Amino acid sequence: MIITNPKIHQPILELVGEEADKLGIECYVVGGWVRDLILHRDSKDIDVVVVQPASSHQPCMADTTATAEAPRWGILLAEAVAKRLGKGAHLSVFKTYGTAQVKKGDTELEFVGARKESYRHDSRNPIVEDGTLEEDQNRRDFTINAMAICLNKDRYGELLDPFDGMYDLEDCIIQTPLDPDITFSDDPLRMMRAIRFATQLGFNLTGECFDAIVRNRERINIITRERIADELNKIMLSRRPSEGWLLLDKTGLLLLIFPELAALKGIDTVDGRGHKDIFYHTLKVLDNVAEAQGGLWLRWAALLHDIGKPKSKKYEPKVGWTFYNHNYIGAKMVPKIFKALKLPQNEKMDYVVKMVDLHMRPINLIEETVTDSAVRRLLFEAGDDIGDLMILCNADITSRNADKVKRFHDNYELVMRKMVELEERDRIRNFQPPVMGDEIMQMFGLEPCSLVGELKAAVKDAILDGIIPNDHDAAVTYIRQIAKEKGL
Repeated sequence: MIITNPKIHQPILELVGEEADKLGIECYVVGGWVRDLILHRDSKDIDVVVVQPASSHQPCMADTTATAEAPRWGILLAEAVAKRLGKGAHLSVFKTYGTAQVKKGDTELEFVGARKESYRHDSRNPIVEDGTLEEDQNRRDFTINAMAICLNKDRYGELLDPFDGMYDLEDCIIQTPLDPDITFSDDPLRMMRAIRFATQLGFNLTGECFDAIVRNRERINIITRERIADELNKIMLSRRPSEGWLLLDKTGLLLLIFPELAALKGIDTVDGRGHKDIFYHTLKVLDNVAEAQGGLWLRWAALLHDIGKPKSKKYEPKVGWTFYNHNYIGAKMVPKIFKALKLPQNEKMDYVVKMVDLHMRPINLIEETVTDSAVRRLLFEAGDDIGDLMILCNADITSRNADKVKRFHDNYELVMRKMVELEERDRIRNFQPPVMGDEIMQMFGLEPCSLVGELKAAVKDAILDGIIPNDHDAAVTYIRQIAKEKGL
């Protein structure tokens, strides 16, 4: 079969084929780029497999460490392509692995020789040897990633699809080229990748693939948390990330990699009164944030916004189920969760902590009388993240009661209007008290002491409560009044 999509005839791929012909070697574009080409999805990363001439086949790597005699056909082709591309092309050679990379503009090409792999039970790092194209396709994770398109001139555009990946693309299914139990046991990260691809593409796992993940789920424990986190982030950035988390739960992987989230599942009932299933509510909130085009870390905040509820859950006969301070408890849990999942321990984590801690504040405003003072304090504490916080707040409205949802949304719009009005008038977001500690000490001849902090805090509270405007002269007058009352 010849691929006729115009993208296969882009100049850089034709150039690769021309250089391969000069070297007398076969080369193919393989994997995700081929899959995305057929699905009409954009893809900038291009993997090129070079088939070693028969006379040069020999072991090239053991436990991913190359021998001194490792063939370099992939590297040779990469060097030729980089030279041909000229100015602006950047070549990186990884001799240890027998691979090379060429970047130009926003296009990235990876070159590697065709390989075959074998595994030991205690490691996902394969023993790698030179192989044929067929052996290279056999080692691929899924049928839809095992297709190859020839770039040599006499066969340019020819599709090699030994596992009928084209049909699986048409049927929207994920399955492995070979026995899924072997595929997942050899490299357990492929279980995460299967779920990630199903989520990103809107595909289904075959029954055999799903069952094999269930059987091999414990093997995920040999995978580093960094690799797992990378797959989780890709799931989170999908159009409907809930689908990935549901698959992680159904296959049993969720309990192994993220037990705190699995703990949200289930409904407790006392005296015939139950609470909603927090797990499914959380996934709905996550999808709502994704639909609102929220970024990766806002999506993590959505996933973690109720993570403190299991620890705060309590049944009170006159009230029902309560989750007092679950936002505060959840915010305290975030750093530990991020550390366990090998997620960033920096300002991104701090952002998620803040979102989890503050997520109830807009909702409380919506449910109560909206006062200027409360809105000012929310603006002050959320700062530049107030827009994201309000997206999360709106996403958290998941009630099936249409009247309640309408009332919440109407009040949400009211809060938003008040925020705009107060921000324009009072400049509250990220404000600093207009009178600093040094000036207060000079005004009253004070040394550094707690009283200076008390006066600064009094000014801040007066501005947020609307007692005085956010203005230097008004603040000085107010401080003198407070100081007089304290006998200064």
